[in-house]
Amino acid sequence: MEHYDLCVIGAGPAGYAAAMRGIDLGLKTVLVERDRVGGTGIYNGALTSKTMWEIAQRASNANALMRTRGREPFRLDWSEVTKAVSEAAFERKYLYACHMQLLASSGKGFHHERGDAHFLDPNTVRIQRADHILDVKASRIVIATGSRPRCLPEIPVDEKRILTSDGIFQLEEYPKSIVIIGAGVIGCEFATIFSLLGNTRVHLIDRADRILPFEDEDVSELIATKLERSGVIIHRQAKLEHIAPVNDEVEYTLSYPDGRRETVRVEKALLSVGRVANTSTLDLAAAGIRTDAKSGNIIVDGTATTAPHIHAVGDATGTNMLVNLGEMEGRHAVERIAGIEAAPLSYDNLSTIMFLDPEVAGVGLNEQECRKRGIAYRMARVDYSCLARAIAMRRTQGFFKVIVSDDADMRILGMRAVGEHASSAIEAVSLMIKLGIPVHELANLIHPHPSITEGVQECARLLLGQSLFKPEVFADKLRCVAWAPELPSVRAA
Repeated sequence: MEHYDLCVIGAGPAGYAAAMRGIDLGLKTVLVERDRVGGTGIYNGALTSKTMWEIAQRASNANALMRTRGREPFRLDWSEVTKAVSEAAFERKYLYACHMQLLASSGKGFHHERGDAHFLDPNTVRIQRADHILDVKASRIVIATGSRPRCLPEIPVDEKRILTSDGIFQLEEYPKSIVIIGAGVIGCEFATIFSLLGNTRVHLIDRADRILPFEDEDVSELIATKLERSGVIIHRQAKLEHIAPVNDEVEYTLSYPDGRRETVRVEKALLSVGRVANTSTLDLAAAGIRTDAKSGNIIVDGTATTAPHIHAVGDATGTNMLVNLGEMEGRHAVERIAGIEAAPLSYDNLSTIMFLDPEVAGVGLNEQECRKRGIAYRMARVDYSCLARAIAMRRTQGFFKVIVSDDADMRILGMRAVGEHASSAIEAVSLMIKLGIPVHELANLIHPHPSITEGVQECARLLLGQSLFKPEVFADKLRCVAWAPELPSVRAA
């Protein structure tokens, strides 16, 4: 039986990062994957959906220009969209395949094995496929088996008419209409994509009183307004009572707090209510790994499971399902089990991006999170219409918002950017949060002009009373407020 220093189960973003860190540390490593290397990071997830978003954005921007010239908008064939998505996935897959092939022949002790994996005991993993069974022993093991779309027992998913994010990429043509169940990140991203492509009537079911409920109200309101202007029908505070295929359509019934009921028929439905960890077939008990009785998720301390030599990372933990976090956790886990002193994982400067219209990027805390935790803060917000670069691009919808501690240090707690180039503007703030750098350093940076990042600097100056434009003059474009637990309403800072 082959013995390895490190066995990584799952070759998605988290598992691949873990295996590569094992190679860095001189560990004899086997990387096991039952399906496709790259996982949801390439297929039916991050890369494919974002490729589709990029195409939709370009098509929408081109059509906006056509309309100003009095011309008819053009329509991309669905085959052109899916071809671009397939090409993007292939390019990324090819990088992984070449990299692993060269690594395997380099003498660095790396091996890739294909098949389903499960534990026989705490140090033995069985790898199976139709014509092959292989048992391997490993001193250290990382579980990185990823996740799958969550399904609900009352909703009959068939991946033909009622789809998850796995089935949506198998469509052969534009749906004439689609209802999206769930107004979180994935649901809103697909609502954005289909509305920008302009060939599909989109319905979005939102059980809460606003979409993206984890974000501040000004963020969710701006996105909702833009979606509705693009023709998306948002069913707010709607409870899904029933949904089922009817002939070649999908029929759903909603109820509302005021007693109203509504029945609608569409061509397709997309269920977007989160994801669940792929750990049920691993036989975790054989490895001595405990799971949470309620959620079924692996119990972890950082990344360590109840079997100290086995760690779980990325989507396999059932929480924090983001590519960048999975990769960070994968590297961290291998360093810990290799005996390297590593600082505890910190998510304080977690950077995120939502591919909406406009895009939304964030780092650290938002206002509602500060309030939940009882953290006093000051907030400055600058509208994109005050920024020369946004004006030059003719893309003035959006804003920057910087949140700092309500004390003399004014440490940066978080930031939100909504608008063009939003994701390019947050990394300096992410670094400042990590290093505990106060906001006045941000105000003193010299930014290129004209640039979108000047809006971040103007937020810092606004907090310090040094802004180029004054909030008392442009109250509709600039805000500077403070909040404290003992004074639950915001006040001018």
